[in-house]
Amino acid sequence: MSQPRDNIEEQALDWLIRQREPAFDEWEAFADWLAADPEHAAIYHAMAAADERSAALFTAPSPAPIVRRAEAITPRRRIGRRSAIGLATAAALLAITSYGLLGPGSSPYAVETPPGVHRTVTLADGTRIEMNGGTRLRLDREDSRLALLDHGEAAFTVTHDADNPFVVKTGDATLRDVGTIFNVLREAGVTQVAVAEGAVLYNPDGEAVRLDAGRTLRAVDGEDHVVLGSTAPADMAGWRQGRLVYDGAPLASVASDLSRNLGLRVAASPEVAARPFRGIIMLDRDRDRLLAQLGPLLDVDVKRDQQGWTLTARTRAQP
Repeated sequence: MSQPRDNIEEQALDWLIRQREPAFDEWEAFADWLAADPEHAAIYHAMAAADERSAALFTAPSPAPIVRRAEAITPRRRIGRRSAIGLATAAALLAITSYGLLGPGSSPYAVETPPGVHRTVTLADGTRIEMNGGTRLRLDREDSRLALLDHGEAAFTVTHDADNPFVVKTGDATLRDVGTIFNVLREAGVTQVAVAEGAVLYNPDGEAVRLDAGRTLRAVDGEDHVVLGSTAPADMAGWRQGRLVYDGAPLASVASDLSRNLGLRVAASPEVAARPFRGIIMLDRDRDRLLAQLGPLLDVDVKRDQQGWTLTARTRAQP
């Protein structure tokens, strides 16, 4: 039996206020409260939306800092048909020749994890690489100071050596450690970096952007700038502790993270893909329980089909 609306509104307001506290860690209890009654979720999300709108009236949003890429000063040229054929041929050869990026005399090998499986690799110098699901790394037995991230997500805990810094290459980016723990995500032409401890130098021979602890960077292939941001170092690479932390990430990204961590296909439908989400998802080992909690937590319907699971706009009950 549903509670009186006034009681639910008081409880929803209490959750909103408590979630603003930095030490708030009752996300599982919050998810259970949302799932207990459809009215809980409806009232909570309505109050959260009103809270964000009222905050926007008094706080002018600060644009994310932007750094122009060094190569942006080079005029772009149109690519003709013959050039396009050449590029396609080069792309086809990439899989054959890519190990050459590790240099002559190298002894390359690849490490890959399927979706839903985590793995930790410890290199000869003591550097530890924690790989999320759906990740592929290329390493070199002859050089433990270089890693190539083809796709997926990895957290690097680097043994620092100022005379021989550790380097990660992914997409168009080169990352050089400055005594560091950092997370790198490479997916669909986008590179995201988050530094939890120490510092990382992004493209040291180009923009040379220094990212200190708590700083983040997002770069999209083909764009002439990168976007800088910040987040709590403790929240970076939270997937290692079974939690996904978000502060306005689109649901499309949330769905990709869930797929990588759960080993299930999770997608966001076009009508909700860009919708921002703020909160924490605890990766419950009981996947059925987690999927049941996702709908109220994300304010969506979670539908199963032949390919997996899809987040869709919530169907509201008719009054």
